[in-house]
Amino acid sequence: MRVVPEGTKLDGTSLIAGFHGIGATGYWTVKFLITELKAERKCFIDYEHAPAVASQVDGRISTPYEVFSAGALSLLKAEVSPVREKENEFYRQLAEWIVSSGVKEVALVGGLDEGLRSDDSRYKIAMTSAFNAAGGVKGEPIFEEDRMIVGPVASLLNAFEMNSFPAVAVLAYSNTERVDPRAAASAVEFLSKRYGFTANTGPLIKGAEVIESELKIIEEKEKRPAGSVYS
Repeated sequence: MRVVPEGTKLDGTSLIAGFHGIGATGYWTVKFLITELKAERKCFIDYEHAPAVASQVDGRISTPYEVFSAGALSLLKAEVSPVREKENEFYRQLAEWIVSSGVKEVALVGGLDEGLRSDDSRYKIAMTSAFNAAGGVKGEPIFEEDRMIVGPVASLLNAFEMNSFPAVAVLAYSNTERVDPRAAASAVEFLSKRYGFTANTGPLIKGAEVIESELKIIEEKEKRPAGSVYS
């Protein structure tokens, strides 16, 4: 793995990172914040085992892994996951670079199966020992000890814990079968409180309402008797 431009530092910033997972919560949270905070692209993360994909955004090529800057925040956007057999290697190398990049703390964003919700909280928080020792987060719902975190968030939390690095994960309850903008809105709520920025989550809520409305229409159609003349 290499960073372009070489030697790029994120000194003194807090890094927010999200990945594809349950509800695509992490990915959509970061993508929304890049637009909402008018973040500027700072560097690329080049990994030889990244899928060969590219897209075009705002008239320029969007590469698989990019870091954006918005004041005291850095945001890591991952368009795709690395090839499965190289995932652990990628996230370990990514963690090593983050620790050496000069960031003061990391906030990871992921999704939680909403079927496991045991209270009325919209998200749960998990943190490394170093983050907790630095003050942690007061009054926030803590991830239950009898449950497991999986995927990129787990890989990075493990690496940060072993390196005594301050990191927190906000895990928003999400639908497991589709993209869930409401979960992203819940994550943004926590992040805005933690880092002192204002974000209008209206577009995320509107997107959720559109998806839910379309699903309701489909569900109603499926309930109609076979042979119905209505469409």
